[in-house]
Amino acid sequence: MTTASGRVMVVAAHPDDPEFLAGGTVARLAKEGREIAYVIVTNGNKGSSDLGITSERLAPIRAEEQRRAARVLGVERVEFLGYEDGEVEDTRDLRRDVTHQIRKWRPDLVITMQPLRTKNLYASHRDHRTVGSVALDCIYPLARDHMAFAELMPEYEPHKVREVHLMQWDDADLVVDIAEVMDLKLKALACHQSQFQDFPGLEERVRERAAALGKAKGYAFAEAFDRIVMPR
Repeated sequence: MTTASGRVMVVAAHPDDPEFLAGGTVARLAKEGREIAYVIVTNGNKGSSDLGITSERLAPIRAEEQRRAARVLGVERVEFLGYEDGEVEDTRDLRRDVTHQIRKWRPDLVITMQPLRTKNLYASHRDHRTVGSVALDCIYPLARDHMAFAELMPEYEPHKVREVHLMQWDDADLVVDIAEVMDLKLKALACHQSQFQDFPGLEERVRERAAALGKAKGYAFAEAFDRIVMPR
């Protein structure tokens, strides 16, 4: 599944993105004994169709849902950067914050969003694309170069990521078998109660999509990624 063997970092735009797009893969890596950290860029405070809830009330709900979901998959560390949902921009502050997390956690493998617009508009949400693009810029060259964000030195020294997996639903070049952990993925998704009114319907759609992704490889259920192996 991966050539990298050390720590893993998942850089995602919103609470629930890791579970929807990579929850099975995360569960597999955790079962292998890998140390995994989540970095969630936004506070998720716009993600509701409930007219009776405010952004101020929603953000802490979504943070707690994300912590519970992460624990289900075997992830103990979740960092929230606190950017406004739906308004993520490629700024120096965001690049510094993501670079800081990479240098702090020092992952061998980073799993992050697809920076390109795809046919699936849900998967290629504007925040997703921006976060994916920023994460790639931070992986190379910003986290690697000591003169980038000199204010992080000497406490947070440069770090080279070995491998990147970009969450991808179309024409992926890495398909991960998640049949053995599909129930864990769904259990983690169920923690995000603020995000659905009909969980059985959601579960059916998630299973259908995972089955479609796995079909070409003969997997009952799968997740898919574009894979980048960094030169040494």
